[in-house]
Amino acid sequence: DTNLGKSILAVQIGDSISKGRNIPYFKFEAKKHVVVYFDFELSDKQFEGRYSDNYKNHYLFDDSFFRSEISADNETNNNKKFEDLLKESIERTIKEKNPNVLIIDNITYLHDEIEKSKHAGLLMKYLKDLGRKYNLSILVIAHTPKRDLSKSITNNDLAGSKMLINFCDSVFAIGTSSLNPSYKYIKQIKARNTEILYHLDNIIVCEIVKNNNFLKFEFVEYGNEQDHIRD
Repeated sequence: DTNLGKSILAVQIGDSISKGRNIPYFKFEAKKHVVVYFDFELSDKQFEGRYSDNYKNHYLFDDSFFRSEISADNETNNNKKFEDLLKESIERTIKEKNPNVLIIDNITYLHDEIEKSKHAGLLMKYLKDLGRKYNLSILVIAHTPKRDLSKSITNNDLAGSKMLINFCDSVFAIGTSSLNPSYKYIKQIKARNTEILYHLDNIIVCEIVKNNNFLKFEFVEYGNEQDHIRD
C-alpha cells in the first residue's frame, strides 16, 4: 500500500546489486551488475533528502547504479501518446547504459489503467519482451487498492492482479504490522523457479531506519503474519 517503503526497499536492492554486496542477514547470490532505477515517484530533491544527511554528506552510490527520471515536458512531442514516448525513452536508456537490471518505480506511471486486466496484461507482456530482448532482470513496483488489513496478503490484493501475477516469475509484498507501527513485513507471494521461504509462517519483519545518509529496511526478526495483521 502507499507509504510502506516500496521505493526505499527497491533502491536498497538496486544499491546491493550494483555494489555486489549483500543486504545484512541475506545471502547475495547474484553478481555485481549495472542497475537502472526508473524513478517516477520522487523529485531530485526528495531523492537527495533520503540519501544524504540533511542534504550534506551524500551517500555514495556505485558507478553501476543509475537513476533515471522522466521529464514529462521533454516527452510530449510528435503527437505520440505519452505511454509510447515513455517506452521509447526507456529503451533509449537501456541502449545507453547497457544494464543487467531494471527497477521500475512504479508501474502505474507506465499506464494509468493498470487495474484493468487487459491493460495490465499488455504492459506486462511489453516488459517481458523487453527483458528477453536485452537480457534483463526487471523489478516492477506496483500497489494494492484498498484492502482488508485483518486478512493475510495474497496475490488477489495486487491491482490488476490476475494478469500481473500471471506474467511475473516471482512476487513479494510489503505489509504493515499492527504490533508496532514502525515495523513492516516482507512476504513472498509467488516464486516460479525457487522455493518460497518467506511465507505466512516465516515473514521478514523489518524497521525503516536512516543511518546517517541512507534510508533503508533493517532486519528485526522472522515472524508469523497472523501475529502482525489487525484483529
